[in-house]
Amino acid sequence: MYDQTVFEKIQNLSPSQRGELEVTDLNNLYLKDHQVKCELIDWWIDAGTSYDELLRANNLVAEKVKNGELS
Repeated sequence: MYDQTVFEKIQNLSPSQRGELEVTDLNNLYLKDHQVKCELIDWWIDAGTSYDELLRANNLVAEKVKNGELS
């Protein structure tokens, strides 16, 4: 999960050799700014496979935040 500065950071990225912005490069910007917090999760949803899976992932995260399981 990213904070409100994510879009500012994305503006500083350059496309990779594949011509895409890479999430690893974004994560490295957070690491450089000492803004990384890691938590282990016991679930995984590939939210990039379909809109239904993206919705499922959003709903699961919202429920976990609501229940205090994620901050």
